[in-house]
Amino acid sequence: MLPLGALALLSLAWAWRNWEGPAARWQQVQPRDLVRTVVASARVQAPHRVELGAQLTGTVRQVRVEEGQSVEAGQLLLSLESSEAQANWQAAELAVQQAEARLRQLLEVQAPAAREAERQAQANLAQIRAQHARQADLFRQGFIGQAALDEASRALQVAEAQARAATLQRQSGDPQGADLALARSTLAQARASALAAQARLEYMSLKAPVAGVIVNRSVEPGQVVQAGKVLLLLAPGGASELVAQIDERNLGLLQAGQPALASADAYAEQRFEAKVSEISPGVDAQRGSVEVKLTVPKPPAYLRQDMTVSVEIEVARHLQALSLPMEAVLQPESTQPWVWVLDADDRLQRRELRLGLRAGGLVEVLQGLKAGERVLLAPEQGWKPGQHLRGA
Repeated sequence: MLPLGALALLSLAWAWRNWEGPAARWQQVQPRDLVRTVVASARVQAPHRVELGAQLTGTVRQVRVEEGQSVEAGQLLLSLESSEAQANWQAAELAVQQAEARLRQLLEVQAPAAREAERQAQANLAQIRAQHARQADLFRQGFIGQAALDEASRALQVAEAQARAATLQRQSGDPQGADLALARSTLAQARASALAAQARLEYMSLKAPVAGVIVNRSVEPGQVVQAGKVLLLLAPGGASELVAQIDERNLGLLQAGQPALASADAYAEQRFEAKVSEISPGVDAQRGSVEVKLTVPKPPAYLRQDMTVSVEIEVARHLQALSLPMEAVLQPESTQPWVWVLDADDRLQRRELRLGLRAGGLVEVLQGLKAGERVLLAPEQGWKPGQHLRGA
């Protein structure tokens, strides 16, 4: 049996323990910065992609790029068999040379010759007219007969016809004449045909319209391809964007212009900035998500097309907001949320709250508490107002 003194001490200790109450964890309510974020997985892609294909049906002779390869604007990507197109272009160029030679011949040879022939015909006509006039005077004077005058008249008619023909020949070689007009139109037609043949020859080669990265290749040498079929997919360089699928429950939190941080799994420590640029007006019914696009002002060097990254979009930020852990809040259905507060005498008080922003396991207190007050964490059932507790 225990001595009476020991029993008294045990009784006193039990009474003190009973008055002091059970142990409980608590935390002081303090102001802190609250940031609410929405986390999602996203994929890197260019704002737009260029589908490249042959403009003519043909056989692929050579493919000069691979998937993932960076290309410059104007760089040759692939070529088709072009022997026929090459021959057609050479024939068209020869036709141009012939038309140019014909035009030079008219300008440098035939036109001067026609002008000289006209001068000679006019001079001959003037001479024959003078002879005809003398023959007419002699006929009136009776020195020659009618037959001589008729011969002079026939010679004049022939000279006049030759002069008219020489004039027409010269006029056809003038800048506005028929021969030059025909020669110029023939040259223009030959040049147009040559341009068409050259364009067709150029269609045998597929070049990059802009600098970028080849993200897909679906063609091999020897393959017969149809005009318009997509053979290569090019992601233009420069600006990059992230495309994320966000749960539709968070749609009301998202706004254009919100900042975000992103990182790739392979470079988890190298986070980079992004910004919400576009929120799709529609919702994907199958996945229950909405597509959100984010611009990347300064994409890191390691960023690649179609790379998967994690994005954390900041949807709300309250500076120095009075907050407490969510585990301290009790909120039965259809009642005001409340907490247990430990007063200066270590006794419980029930305090109803009005809450605000929730982020990272914390909740903003808009009304009901002051900074420095002690709030119980993970309260137990059965506690009553005024009950004495001891801090753990």
